[in-house]
Amino acid sequence: MPMITSFGSELRRLRLEAGYTLSRLAGVVVYSKGYLSKVECGKARPSVMLARQCDAALGAGGRLQRLAGTDSSGKRTLVDRRGLLLIGAASLAGSWLTAEPVNPWLEQDLPVEEMFYLQFDQARQLGQSTDPAVVLRLVEAQTRTVIEIAVRSSAVLRQRLLLCAARFAEYTGWMAQESGDNRAALVWTEEAVKLAQSAGDRDLASYALVRRALISLYGADASETVGLAAQAQSSALPPRIRGLAAQREAQGHALAGDAHACEASLDRARTLLGSDDARVGEEPVIGSGNLVDPAAMVSGWCLYDLGRPLQAAEVLDRECSRIPPNALRSLTRYGMRRALAHAAAGEAEHACGIAAELLDISTVVRSATVEADIRKLSAQLGRFRGNRAVRDLQPVLARALGPAGG
Repeated sequence: MPMITSFGSELRRLRLEAGYTLSRLAGVVVYSKGYLSKVECGKARPSVMLARQCDAALGAGGRLQRLAGTDSSGKRTLVDRRGLLLIGAASLAGSWLTAEPVNPWLEQDLPVEEMFYLQFDQARQLGQSTDPAVVLRLVEAQTRTVIEIAVRSSAVLRQRLLLCAARFAEYTGWMAQESGDNRAALVWTEEAVKLAQSAGDRDLASYALVRRALISLYGADASETVGLAAQAQSSALPPRIRGLAAQREAQGHALAGDAHACEASLDRARTLLGSDDARVGEEPVIGSGNLVDPAAMVSGWCLYDLGRPLQAAEVLDRECSRIPPNALRSLTRYGMRRALAHAAAGEAEHACGIAAELLDISTVVRSATVEADIRKLSAQLGRFRGNRAVRDLQPVLARALGPAGG
């Protein structure tokens, strides 16, 4: 097993160079001395989190993560690109049009888009507390309805409605991703770009890059995450979009183990999202509206991926307490990452306590992104099989990862 041997020998070299004994390193990364010894001898395969934590403890700059085969900058394709192009070749809007007449009041340039934006806001609220597959069907239908009305309206109203349809399509992409369908998420995101451009708005096209970068992030492709997010940071764009893009870039750098680049991106995000221009804008707000300080929350996420779980836990403890109690999807998404951080820091019982409060919610608010972290948590807690809290939580974990309605 040459890969494991290479990782082990490099870990040993870096450990000795830093003046760490096995016992001292074991105490820092919260893994047993015996396990670390087996890893160094090539007799045990290093976990993703071990590689990240050793990188952080020994200042290896992501080298151990790459040697362990966990380097997220590898070229991993989430979908068949050719297939995606074929799917997107014909505009989705074209097949939605019918020959049926539309009520003449729609031609009077009345602010009907306000009615649809109200429905959009209600759909996003519903998305915080309902199975995304259910919300997906709703917003798909709403997007088609708005497009159908738009193409039969006067020029001014058409432009406003197409922009509204673009927001629906972008959110439809998010619900598709939460349902576990990355291909549909990408197709809907591209449709959002087409609709926005038809309405004369190119800003949403840049935000679509941020959304695509999130799909790459959950696909563990750090290189593509960074590349897509970097494209959405033109100085011509609104500060909020640039700030959200800088956050996503930071997450990509953290995934690759580059702490310096991560912090630089987070600094840009804090500045941009903290500006008056970013706080005051058109409704509905782009991106999540449930986080008091998005940059702070993302910094906690990044610290976990950088192998600094104790620091991550401190940040996530604080920021999760500020999420509105009715924002169930946000609570489970960031709360599960908080539980992960505590587990990685060796605080198994505390991690179980956090997870226990969220797992029942997660079976109602189904989420492919949250389920990915639940699987990671299950693996982390496997290190503490003798702990009673861990044993008690295992059936609940299994139920949360089971099929919907199971």
